[in-house]
Amino acid sequence: MAVLTVREIWRYPVKSIGGERLDTAKVGEHGISGDRSWGVRDEMTGMVLTGRREPRLLMATARLEDAEPVIEIGDGSLLRSSGELSAWLDRPVELVQAGHGPATFEGVSDIETERDWTTWQSPSGTFHDGRSTVSLGSDTTLAGYDPRRFRLNLILEHNGDGTEDDLLDADLTIGTAGLYVRQPIERCVMVTRAQIGLDRDLGVLKRVIAERNNRLGVGAVVHHEGLITVGDVVMPFPR
Repeated sequence: MAVLTVREIWRYPVKSIGGERLDTAKVGEHGISGDRSWGVRDEMTGMVLTGRREPRLLMATARLEDAEPVIEIGDGSLLRSSGELSAWLDRPVELVQAGHGPATFEGVSDIETERDWTTWQSPSGTFHDGRSTVSLGSDTTLAGYDPRRFRLNLILEHNGDGTEDDLLDADLTIGTAGLYVRQPIERCVMVTRAQIGLDRDLGVLKRVIAERNNRLGVGAVVHHEGLITVGDVVMPFPR
């Protein structure tokens, strides 16, 4: 029987900015605690910026210190305030925490021309793109890709045949947390963008489209709060 275990845990405190690797994560209603809980809002449009609208966000990483985001840019400088972010991006922005209402995003969807702009909204209380709040992918699926491009929360190690696709519609226990895997994750042009340590590569999305029908990773929602730790085994949720 194939066994899936947690190989890596990632949290992305600020929307579209690189994240931090964790050994243990608290999992609550909106996913991993602190994940996509902050965003950079353009004061001119009122929209939360994404890497598709503002590619420079992809050239930074963020971590939480005392529940507040600290953003590190390529030269090692640390940004802790809206004013420092505005100076870096050369536009008035505000670092905001996800609230009770949905946030509006804007970005491009066309892989070749990057001309087709679209808008979408996040769920209330988080800056996740869709209805799912925890993303999972297996080492089997990620073979040949750099996993940093896909911003997954949990990277699973698979000791047999199969992938995370086999978990669709499954009710799972990982550590003490309960997850329901609800849908595959559709990929967009952002996975092709340059980011820290990675060059722009249109071939990434073309390959995902050709080999996996534009789907890589699965999205889950939390139905039982708990802790997930590296090495935890993915198990059926007890009934």
